[in-house]
Amino acid sequence: MAVGLVIMSERELNRIEVLSQVTQGRMTAVTAANVLGLSRRQVHRLLKTFQSGGPAAIRHKARGRNSNNRIDPAVREFAITLVRENYSDFGPTFAAEKLAEDHDLKVSRETLRKWMQDAGLWLSRKQRRTFHQPRSRRECFGELVQIDGSDHRWFEDRASPCTLLVFIDDATSMLMELRFVQSESTFSYFTALESYLLKHGRPVAFYSDKHSVFRVAKPNQHMTGMTQFGRALAELNVEIICANSSQAKGRVERANRTLQDRLVKELRLAGITNMDDGNEFLPGFTERFNAKFAKAPAKSNDLHRALNIEPDRLSEVFCLRDKRHVTKDLMLKYDRKRIKLEINELTRGLVGKYVDVYEYGCGRIQVRANGVVLPHSILNPERKITHAAITENKRLSAVLEHIKTEQDKAPPKVKVKPVSAKNGYAKTGRRPPGGPSKMEPYYARKRAEREARAASQSSDI
Repeated sequence: MAVGLVIMSERELNRIEVLSQVTQGRMTAVTAANVLGLSRRQVHRLLKTFQSGGPAAIRHKARGRNSNNRIDPAVREFAITLVRENYSDFGPTFAAEKLAEDHDLKVSRETLRKWMQDAGLWLSRKQRRTFHQPRSRRECFGELVQIDGSDHRWFEDRASPCTLLVFIDDATSMLMELRFVQSESTFSYFTALESYLLKHGRPVAFYSDKHSVFRVAKPNQHMTGMTQFGRALAELNVEIICANSSQAKGRVERANRTLQDRLVKELRLAGITNMDDGNEFLPGFTERFNAKFAKAPAKSNDLHRALNIEPDRLSEVFCLRDKRHVTKDLMLKYDRKRIKLEINELTRGLVGKYVDVYEYGCGRIQVRANGVVLPHSILNPERKITHAAITENKRLSAVLEHIKTEQDKAPPKVKVKPVSAKNGYAKTGRRPPGGPSKMEPYYARKRAEREARAASQSSDI
């Protein structure tokens, strides 16, 4: 009796207690049915079983026995052996398919997953999870500045999505520069970088992702690994470092998450609905943000260096530069434009040589040879801008917005009237009577035959 009670479940023990009270007359069968959540008829069945077999009879008869769906241990060992010998690097799903196709051994993927985990052939998702070793902060302010662009609905439904360029100091988590732009492009980063340098000076290095603004994905003999942004930083004696993963620049990624929460709500409370007003709002927000979240650096040294460059020279740094070949007609091509150099003593000696083309953010183009600005004229300044020429963008929102704008500019299709309409013809919706059909003799012959058959049948009757 005691052994039976040990292996009973809590529900079975509760039933024994209630049935004992019914047997002793301290509880009715109706009350027992309400307590146990059973029907009165089922309570009478259990009571009869309890009185004849005792408490042990209430225990479930299948307790302690193997399941009817239990797989034979030999089958399990055979499956594990096949997987270990042939499919050791397969996942459970793929291995289960191969066992069924090649070995006629059907095992569910989840069962095989548990077997492989027990045999050490497969690691669970939790076991396969990798943990990134946190990188310690830099010790000095201005030693490393992380930069990134966050594409988001910053103004919610009040304006289209745009990108927020974020510059954050690694040592202090201080927001150094914020700017709303249409998308991540070279000129947008040039604008933000110029503002940063005028405020704080030159840091030691910038830390970015592998966006095309910062890194050439596949350098070759025609395209080096340095982008226009990298060339500008090299002239300023500032290093650019591209991270291999988003976790490596976790400071700016975490700041983006915080800004997508706090800044969106601050803009909503301020009633800001466009990027221009948002950029005017950002300095005050940055000051309040840094006062709350910025940390003190490990060392008090400020590694920012003075800019020491003239404003005119700075505009030459923050521009696009490229080399173009000069033809015998003193012509060169740049960005789908044809540029003709004026004929003078200097340009005559440039035939067959390369000159430098400078494109500024305002759209102005300069042609230089050995640092000398060459007079020129653009033959086809008005060109059709395509979405591919907007920016090297890793997100499509700005590009798609431009496509929609260009499509809306397209004139509507003119409905061409037919010649009949020009002559005063108007459709009535009715079909004209027209001439007799070519099939009319056939139909007439068929009708005559049917009438003749009907007449002969009536005469017989």
